[in-house]
Amino acid sequence: MPRLPGQIDQAKSQAILDAAAAALGECGLSTPMGEIARRAGVSKQTIYNHFGSKADLIRAIVDRRVDEIAAPLLAPGALDHPEEALAGFGRVMLELVLRPHGRALVKMAVQAADDMPDLARAFYEAGPRTSRRRLADFLRDETAAGRMSVDDPDQGADFFAGMVIGVRQIAGLLGVEQTATPDDIDRIARAAAQRFLKAYAAP
Repeated sequence: MPRLPGQIDQAKSQAILDAAAAALGECGLSTPMGEIARRAGVSKQTIYNHFGSKADLIRAIVDRRVDEIAAPLLAPGALDHPEEALAGFGRVMLELVLRPHGRALVKMAVQAADDMPDLARAFYEAGPRTSRRRLADFLRDETAAGRMSVDDPDQGADFFAGMVIGVRQIAGLLGVEQTATPDDIDRIARAAAQRFLKAYAAP
């Protein structure tokens, strides 16, 4: 069955994002748009037509990553099952930290902070800041429902993220190889969720 025009555009956008994530992770923020276009099998003008600028392209890459991380918080029934939702959030976040492309993108932003602060800030605003905000909103809703008691949801979101990725992200930025099976990742995420819920249990 042939794809509709909208499906073709979506597939092309995803191909561009995949190529851009790989190229930027390997070569840094100074990667020419022509190289990204070559990897995606499109023209540079097609990339500009879809995303506007390199900063907007980076935001789109990070937006996709944040959507992936936050998906467990938005799943049906997530508010009624906070342990499962938090464990799911932690699991995806940890998988991305351990994934080579995920580590490379963060390292890219850190290395570019001095020379290209606007692009580095775009990465931060669209990525870590947005994912923490979505988690804080979830904690705020759980507190309003009486299932948790989080007096400062923004701080709570930072605490939970730190419990999950902590030194693992630092190790990745320093090039220290880390191995974790899916079972290891699940165990870490679930333990963090259980401890977090215990710390912020409703009275």
